Amino acid sequence: MTLQPLRVVLAQLNTTVGDIDGNVRKICDAIARARDLGADIVAVPELAITGYPPEDLLLRRSFIDDNLAALQRILPQCGGITAIIGFVDATDDIYNAAAIIHDGALIDVYHKHYLPNYGVFDENRYFQRGQRNQVYRIGGVLVGVSICEDVWYPGDPLQAQALAGAQVSINLNASPYSMGKHAVREHMLATRATDHSVAVCYVNQVGGQDELVFDGGSMVLSERGERLAMARQFEEDLLVADIDVQAVLQTRLHDPRRRKEQAERSAPLHPPIDVSGPSSTPRPALPPSDIAPLADPDEAYAALVLGTRDYVRKNGFHKVIIGLSGGIDSSMVAAIAVDALGKENVLGISMPSRYSSEGSISDSQRLAENLGMEFTVIPIEDGFATMLKTMEPTFAGTEPNVAEENMQARLRGLVAMSIANKFGRMVLTTGNKSEMATGYATLYGDMAGGFAVIKDVPKTLVYRLAHYVNARAGREVIPESVLRKPPSAELRPNQLDQDSLPAYEVLDPILQAYVEEDRSFDEIVRMGYDAATVRRVIDLVNRSEYKRRQSPPCIKITPRAFGRDRRFPIASKYAGY
Repeated sequence: MTLQPLRVVLAQLNTTVGDIDGNVRKICDAIARARDLGADIVAVPELAITGYPPEDLLLRRSFIDDNLAALQRILPQCGGITAIIGFVDATDDIYNAAAIIHDGALIDVYHKHYLPNYGVFDENRYFQRGQRNQVYRIGGVLVGVSICEDVWYPGDPLQAQALAGAQVSINLNASPYSMGKHAVREHMLATRATDHSVAVCYVNQVGGQDELVFDGGSMVLSERGERLAMARQFEEDLLVADIDVQAVLQTRLHDPRRRKEQAERSAPLHPPIDVSGPSSTPRPALPPSDIAPLADPDEAYAALVLGTRDYVRKNGFHKVIIGLSGGIDSSMVAAIAVDALGKENVLGISMPSRYSSEGSISDSQRLAENLGMEFTVIPIEDGFATMLKTMEPTFAGTEPNVAEENMQARLRGLVAMSIANKFGRMVLTTGNKSEMATGYATLYGDMAGGFAVIKDVPKTLVYRLAHYVNARAGREVIPESVLRKPPSAELRPNQLDQDSLPAYEVLDPILQAYVEEDRSFDEIVRMGYDAATVRRVIDLVNRSEYKRRQSPPCIKITPRAFGRDRRFPIASKYAGY
C-alpha cells in the first residue's frame, strides 16, 4: 500500500515555568493552527504544560495536580488531529512524560527513559525513569515518541521503536543553548536517523528561563540524515513538514542492519497502538522552509537579547537601568537591552567620581544618543567625599587601598538601586565572564543588580560582539573611542585592567581551559602559558567563588557557565598545582 506523506507540525513555543494557563493557551493555539494546516500530528516541547525546568515546584503536589488538570482541558481541543504534549505524569511516582492524544481522547503516555543529571540538569532529583518502548500507528504510519535526552543515546528507546517498525521518530525537547550547540545537535540527530533508518522530528523549546535560554531551531531530518526543514532560532515558530514514508521503507530495503538487530534482540517489542488511519482530506500547500542556522556571533547575540527580554518581562519588569562607565562592557549591555526591551525602556546613568575621565561621560552620552535611550548624569563625588570623611577616624594611619576604591563602586550601586526602587525598574549589571572569574568586581557595587547580562561572556567575545553590533547596524552604535580605549575601572589615578589582570587575550584562553574544560595546572602550562600566570589565574578563580555566589544570575551562552552549571565549594583548599 502506498502511503501519502505524514504531515507533522512542530510547535516551537516560549513557555513560562508555572504559567500553566498561559502555556495551555499557547498549546491549544498551536493545535488549532496545525489542524488548519492539515497536519496528522502536532508536537510541542518537553514539559510544555509546566514550563521547563520546573525545579522544586515538582515537589508540590498541588503543582502536579494543576498540570494534570490542564492536560484534561487540552483533550477536547484535539479533535481530528493527534497531539503529543509534554507534561508531568503521576502514577506510582512522577514522570517527565508525553501524552499521545487523538480526537479528544488520551490514547497513551510515554515516560522519558534517560534523566540527565549533569551541567544544568537535575532530573534524577525529581523523576522516575520510564522503561517502556512503544510505537503508534498515526495516519497509517508507525511513529515512535521520545523525550530530549532519550535521543542522545545510540540504543533504546529509538532503536527498539525502529525495530518495532517506527518509520518516524518524534522527540520533544527543552534543550538549552550554548555556543555551537545547534551544530552538535544536528550532527547527533543525523546519526540517529541514519543508524535506525528513521525520519527524526525534533521539536525544541524557545525562550529565556532564569539563567537558561532555549534557542529553538526545531528540525526534521530524513532517514538519510538530511535536514528537510528547520524552524527559526530564538523565536516562536510553527514548523510544518511532509515526511515521505515510502522513502524510509525503500532505504530499509537496502539496510541489512535492522534484520540482524531484530534477530539478535532478546527484549520483547510491543505491538503498535492504533491511533488513526490514513487521511484523505485535501491539505493546503506547505509553507516554504528555507531557514538556515545562525552563524557566530549572530547566535550568541540573539541569545543574549532573548535571554534578557524574557528574564526582565517574565519577572514582571518592563524598564531597566544600566550604569554607563563609557567602557565596552556597559556599552554592550546597553545595546543588548535596547534590542531586547526597546530604547524607551532603558535608562543609562553616568556616575562620575574624581577619577573618572572626561571621556567616560562623553562616550556614555554618545552611546545613549546612538541607541536613542534615556541618559542622565548623577555625580557621586560629594557622596565619596562624605564617605572618606566618615571613615577617616577608622582608617587613620593607613594608606588608601581597595577599600577607598570600592566605596565609589558601592555608591554607584546605591544610586542605581535607589532609582530602581523608586521607579520599579530592574538594574542590569555589566561585569563580563573574565572579570567574574577572577573576582575583578565589587560586591554590593558594580555587582549590585537583578540580572548580569554578560556574566558568561568573556572579554574578548565582548569586543567581537561590539564590532558585530556596529557592522549589523551599518553605523557607529558603540563609539569607536570606546572600542579603542584601554579597559579601566577608573577607581584610582591612571588605573588600567592590565595592572591587575593578564592581558585578556592571554587570560581568556586560560579561563576557558580551567573553568570550562577543567584542565589542570600542568595541562594549561603545557599549552604554552607562563606557569606563574596560570597559577595566579587559578588562585584568583578559586578565591572568588564566594563573590560569584552573591552575583545576579546570567544568561548561559558558553558550555560551562558560573552558577547552576559550574558548582564548586566556596571553602576549598584544593589548588591543583
